[in-house]
Order: sequence, then C-alpha cells, then structure tokens
Amino acid sequence: MENILSIKESIINLINNTLSENIIDIKMLPASGSSRVYFRIFTETETYIATYNSNVEENKAFFVFTKHFKEKKLPVPELIAISDDKCCYIQSDLGDTCLFDYIKVCVKNKIYDETTISLYKQSIDNLIDFQIKGNDGLDYSAAYPTPSFNKNSIIDDLNYFKYYFLKVNEEINFNETRLNNDFQRLADYAMQAPSDFFMYRDFQSRNIMIKDMQTYFIDYQGGRKGPLQYDLVSLLYQVKAQLNDELKDELLLYYKDKLSAFHNIEEIQFDKYYNTFVLLRLLQVLGAYGFRGLIQKKQHFLESIPFALKELMSLRSRLDFPFELNELSNVLNQMEMLLPKYNHIENKKLTVVINSFSYKNGGIPEDRSGNGGGFVFDCRALPNPGRYEEYKKLTGEDIEVQDYLNEKEEVHHFFNTAQSIICLSVDNYLERNFKNLFVNFGCTGGQHRSVFIAQKTAEALHEKYPNIKVILNHIVQHKTYVYETE
Repeated sequence: MENILSIKESIINLINNTLSENIIDIKMLPASGSSRVYFRIFTETETYIATYNSNVEENKAFFVFTKHFKEKKLPVPELIAISDDKCCYIQSDLGDTCLFDYIKVCVKNKIYDETTISLYKQSIDNLIDFQIKGNDGLDYSAAYPTPSFNKNSIIDDLNYFKYYFLKVNEEINFNETRLNNDFQRLADYAMQAPSDFFMYRDFQSRNIMIKDMQTYFIDYQGGRKGPLQYDLVSLLYQVKAQLNDELKDELLLYYKDKLSAFHNIEEIQFDKYYNTFVLLRLLQVLGAYGFRGLIQKKQHFLESIPFALKELMSLRSRLDFPFELNELSNVLNQMEMLLPKYNHIENKKLTVVINSFSYKNGGIPEDRSGNGGGFVFDCRALPNPGRYEEYKKLTGEDIEVQDYLNEKEEVHHFFNTAQSIICLSVDNYLERNFKNLFVNFGCTGGQHRSVFIAQKTAEALHEKYPNIKVILNHIVQHKTYVYETE
C-alpha cells in the first residue's frame, strides 16, 4: 500500500479533477477492521468521504453494487468520483453516527429504548429491500471474492474458525478428520436452503449509518447471492449488541411478517435453516475474533470473544439436525471452559492474570488483553520436588509439596523479590487507572514450583489489594481460580 502522503495527494488530485470546490481540510478517519483507508474531505460548502483501497477487484464490486442499488432507490451513499487506477473513490458523507452508537447506550443502560428498536426495524425493512429488490438484475459477476455463498464459502468460514480459534486455544481437544467430516455435512445441509437473494455478508450495526433518523447501508462490497437467513442472523447476533432472547424473537417475527409480502415463509423453509445459519455465523465471527484479536492483537475483537462464546453455548440446545455431528458437538460442549480465560479482557477495575506454565509443554502463555505481554519469572532455578518419587504425582497445590518448598530459603527469597517487583507495577497501574497486568511463573513441567509460586502470589496480591481482581490459571492442570472482593 502507498504511504499516507501519497494517498492524500491522489485524493486531492481526484477532487480537483472532478469537483469545482476548494478543499479546506482533509482528516484521516479511524481505522476499521479492513485494510481500507478513509478520509473526510472538507470543502467550503460540503463534506465528503474519500476511500483508498489497493484491492481493485473489491473496489469494482463496490462501484457496480452502488450504481445498481442507487437505481433501485436503496439507501446507500452516492458515488461521486473514481480515480483512473480504481484505487481511490469519493462518496457522499453519511456522518459518523451508526446504529451501534445507539446500541452502546442501550447496553450501558441495560435496556433497549423504543428509538433504537425502531431503528432496528427500519434496518430490517431496508434489508428485505436489498435482499429482494437489490437482487433483481444485479450483476453478480462483479462480486468479490465470489459471486455466491457456495459450499466453498461455508467450508472456508468453518476452517477460519478451526485454524484461528480452535487451534489457537489448545485447551479444546478434537479429532480434526472427524471435525472436517462434520463440516462437510453441515455445509451440504446449509446449501439446501433457498439462496436466490442478495446476501450482504457483513450486515451488522456498524455498517448501518443513521442520518436524520434514517438508516443507510455501507460496506456491502463483500455481498453475493445467498440465503435470506444469514444477514438477519448477522444483525440479531452481533454479540456486543447483547440483544436478549425476547428482543431477538420480536425482531425475527417482524422480519418474517415483512418478508411475507414477497414470499411464503414456509415455502422458502426459512425456519428450518435459521439456527443452522446462527451456528455458521457465530463460528465465522469467532474465527474473525481469533485472527483479529488473538493473532493481530486488536483489543476490540478480543473483547467480543466472551459474548460470542455465551451466544454459542445458548444456541447448543436449539440445534436439531437430521444427522449426527458428534465431533462438532464435542467441540461446542468444550467452549464453556474458555470463558474464564477471556472474561477478564474487558475489565472495570485492575485485573491481574497470573499463570503457572511449563516451559517444555506450551511455553510462555499469550497475553489475551491486547497489551502485548507482562512479567515472566523463571522458577527453574528453585529446588525441584519433581525429582523425588514421593512428589512426582503431586502438584504445587498439595500440602506436601508446599511444605517441601517452604523449607527452602531460596524459595522465599525468589517469592519476595518477585512480589516486590509486581507490586511496583500494581501501584503504578492503580494510579494510572490501567485495567490489565499479566504475570507468568514457569518451571520445567508446570507442575510444582511454578504452581506453588503462582498461587502464593495470587493470595498475597488479593490480601494486599482487596479492590483488584486476581485470576489464577494453572495451565497444565487446566484449573482457574478468581480472587475478588465483592
């Protein structure tokens, strides 16, 4: 990608060549989840949004779709100018307020107000227009990266989940061959759903702009031909929106009532495949959160993981397929064990995560908070109870091992030194209102010394700082303890 100065110059040239307005200012907008770069252009009379994207195929999809949707009188931005190389384009400015801004207030207040529910319903009205009217005559050959939501698309999403979420979370045990077979069966079943509609693909509240209390849609360049259920599921199961089941059901009934003006709900088997697409979407977003959050360390995506896990756990009892998916069911049943691991990420107070780990089995744990890491203390210089037969099957949680280590002066010196260093950071983090501190204790097997020191540290911090939260993970033993004063 070109540097920002070159991109700005290209945008200025595009505006000068297409608009008879003087530029007053150009401001770069915050980055989104994509590689596209956005700017707001200020002229004497108007503001515009300029976009730079080096992916020309994706841009062409946006151009073709926008022109078609405008002809169908659907609420999308006006495309004003396109550069010769198709990397820059100017569109009308729909402002900075999206549906998610309303949602955040509702989540904070723990109640959805009538205004926000009304905007949801208006979004659903427009979604149906896109799915039915927008599909009519649309040139899907311009779609990127694929013209339809086919079996390969589904398998790609499921593999995205497998590689970027399941395999990153080593606590989840599964047989990959059997899981791949389940993926094939699930994809074949989903492909039986009627799919002659426009599928937005990423229909969620951040892509629904609100201007003068009217809804407008953006970021539909990944659209393709596909089933009806997927986009509605994407909206209702946007995990950070935290829609309760009652409101989800109300909006689902509203959608089906409006859709019935175009199609018989039973004939298109909408209900039969609905929960299938809930499952597919939740697995896809967990893959995205794994890649964006766990791999690329983006905090926003990390914070969404606990919400997606809870939705998935709630869904399990509603899944009813006409065939067995034993290995996928096995995976879903293990998801609950990940909640303690991720629940601390979005904290209201300082949370210290303390891990005991094995250098030989897994190595230094990864910091899930997005801060990039923390303390690592090597306990391998301490006396090792594991060398003695009577301690080999015990851990640092057992009194016999604790008695052995407590008798060693060097163990107390190590603990006191580590504690004084950690407390320096705790005091500083409390003063600066930081929310996460990551502390790791490792030994050869993660069984004796690291477990003992980690537990002793967690108890000492809880006693000294009763207003913080301490999460203790013994990784090798798959055990988690939370120390918190209510």
